[in-house]
Amino acid sequence: MPGKRKTVIKQETLYKLPLVLEPQPEGGYTLTCPLLPELITEGDTAQEALSNVPNALAALLAAYQHLGRPIPEVLKQNNLESPLWLESLVALR
Repeated sequence: MPGKRKTVIKQETLYKLPLVLEPQPEGGYTLTCPLLPELITEGDTAQEALSNVPNALAALLAAYQHLGRPIPEVLKQNNLESPLWLESLVALR
C-alpha cells in the first residue's frame, strides 16, 4: 500500500569485555579494558564511568574502521539467543 511504512527494529549488538575500574587520587574513576588498551573512559562516579563505555567502544570501533584496521578478535559479538553470564557493578547510596 502506498504511504505505509515498515517499522524497522534495530537490534543491539552485545560485546562481553573485561573492564578495570580504578579510583583516581584526585577523585573520580578511570575505566580501561585489558584486552583493548585503546578503550579508556572516566567519570566522576563509578556508574558514570560505566555508562560512558558504550560511547567509548563505539568511538573505538569507528576509529578502527576509519584507519582500515580489522576489529580485534576479542570483540566477539554475543547473540541474544542464549544466556550470557556477566558480572555487574551495583552502586548503592
